[in-house]
Order: sequence, then C-alpha cells, then structure tokens
Amino acid sequence: MFCRGLDLKHGSEFVRTGPLREGWTAEPPLKAIISDIHGNLEGLQAVLADIRDQGISTIYCLGDVVGYGPNPRECVDLVMETCQVCLLGNHDQGAMFDPEGFNAPAERAIFWTRAQLETGDPQKNERRWEFLGERPRFHREGQFLFVHGSARNPLNEYVFPDDVFHQKKMEKIFALVEHCCFQGHTHVPGVFTSSLNFYAPIEINHSYEIGDEKILVNVGSVGQPRDGDPRACYVLLDEGGPGRRPRITYRRVEYDRETTIRKIYDNPELDDFLGDRLRNGQ
Repeated sequence: MFCRGLDLKHGSEFVRTGPLREGWTAEPPLKAIISDIHGNLEGLQAVLADIRDQGISTIYCLGDVVGYGPNPRECVDLVMETCQVCLLGNHDQGAMFDPEGFNAPAERAIFWTRAQLETGDPQKNERRWEFLGERPRFHREGQFLFVHGSARNPLNEYVFPDDVFHQKKMEKIFALVEHCCFQGHTHVPGVFTSSLNFYAPIEINHSYEIGDEKILVNVGSVGQPRDGDPRACYVLLDEGGPGRRPRITYRRVEYDRETTIRKIYDNPELDDFLGDRLRNGQ
C-alpha cells in the first residue's frame, strides 16, 4: 500500500497496488470520522477515549481543529498524534491567513487562536503550523470522499438539512460524488440522499446502511454540536465486506462541558456565547 503525494490545493488519494500480504485484511474493520473540534479539549479527549474503548485505531478528521474554543494548541497536538488523515477546515485556514466571512465573535476567536499558536515553545509551534499548512482539502478512498464543507467547495460550502429543498444546488453537489461523501462544517449531523431526503440520526436509529443510492454524511461536531444535543458527535464507518454492505453509525459522547465553558467565560477574547451554546447544543 502507498499514499499518493498530497496536492495541497486539492487533496489526497489512497491507492492500493499489488496483492495484500498474507493475513492482511483489505481495510481496517472500522474507521472513526471526527470533525469540527474547535479547540474543545474536553470534547476531543472524551471522543478519543470512546474510540479507544471500541478498539478502533483509524481516525480521520474533517477539519476545523481550531477556532471558537480555548485549547487550540492541545487539540492540534492530539490530532497530530491520533489521526491518520486530517483535512483543512475554514477555521484552520483562518488561523493561518486572514479569515473571510467570519462573524465578529468568530473573528476575535480566530485571531486569539493565532496568537496562541505563536506563543510558547518555538519548535512545537513550528510543528503545529507545518501540520496545519500541509492539510489537504479533500481525501478520497475508492467510493468514499472526505471533505470539510462539500464536494463542490471542500473548504467553505455549507450543506444544511433544508438544502434538500434546493434541488439545483444538491444535484450539482451529488454530480461530484461517486457514492458517499463524508463532511462536516455545519455541525448538524445527518444523512442526505440523492433523492433529496435528509435523515437526522434519531430518525435512522443512529445507523444507516449504505446502499446503491448516493449519499452525503454529515458527521456532526466534536467540539460545538448545533443539533440541539450538546454531546460530542462523530461517526463510525464499517466499510463492509463479502455479503455485507458498508454502514455508518453515529456516536454521541458526554464530556465535561462545564470545564470548557468556564475556560471560555474566563477568556476575555472569547465571547460568552461560545460557551453558552455548548450547554444547549445550538
């Protein structure tokens, strides 16, 4: 197996060549897919512990490791340590360059985040900046596409549940998806189908078998859920096998929200609203 070199303007692609060694399986049985950590260390630690408890070692991150939250350095370090794939999110880009389209609290938070990433051990800071600067905008493995925003605009495009009523937008996005696209950005988990339906996790008993229809899977947010459930959210991907279709499963994980909220309240550069919304998942 080998990974094709990364094109930083576009993405990465996983390519297999040659026969598998004896005893190897075609893919790990499960992947954990996380997104939108947003500097929430307590949320990330709880999710990583939940992943570990299930014996899963393959973790993909769809971006926005930083922004909004009080622990950007620690979250970048943990993602570097634990994730085999990490994509660029718009807040990660905003920390490196001038943020575009950010509201006032988000902009203040990202400038503070940038200052944090420039403070402390210079060698650690350099590794963090190099890591963020090398993130691809998409990753592809066979029928699975991984982005932060959408297949059409991997960095910035939002796909909200009510976009199923915007037929032209969805048709253009689905035209760029071979079979299944995993995405984040909106912080609202759920499955979109090419027949223009949206299913929240609760509507599908938190699990969905991937059939022949094209789908988009929003994996939710580790660090700032916005679907009314304040628990951290992520997705498990079972890629299937002989006689078994791929399946996704949503996981919700409790974490010490009050500690994160207190850190935000105690920081004059982070708007209190960023803490309030962690309490109600909005």
